[in-house]
Amino acid sequence: MKQKIVTNHAPTPTSPYSQGIRYGNFIFVSGQGPGDPDTGAIVGETIEEQTRAALNNVKAILEAAGASMEHVVKVTAHLSDLADFQGYNKVYKEFFSEPYPVRTTVGSQLLGMKVEIDVIAVLPE
Repeated sequence: MKQKIVTNHAPTPTSPYSQGIRYGNFIFVSGQGPGDPDTGAIVGETIEEQTRAALNNVKAILEAAGASMEHVVKVTAHLSDLADFQGYNKVYKEFFSEPYPVRTTVGSQLLGMKVEIDVIAVLPE
């Protein structure tokens, strides 16, 4: 059964999507940018600041579902400029440890932000 995940510690969706969905042991977190949970304003100007804010939003949604970053098995990241990859990767390593989740990172047109990240996590049975 599909369960909606909601937290005030990540930005509220402004379109028809959920912050996250739990389905059995799987948790799917929608694409999170560097939005401030209270105001929705973009946090930070650098890729490092924006990546940290986006991953904190991901973390908040996972925690609302009873999970942590350690449960993440798949990450998809969109960068508005692939030249920012090293800065993004540096902050990424602050949130994940070995064995790292599988990952896809692509260049994308993003509206007013440098990064958007979604994840899939699996809770132990």
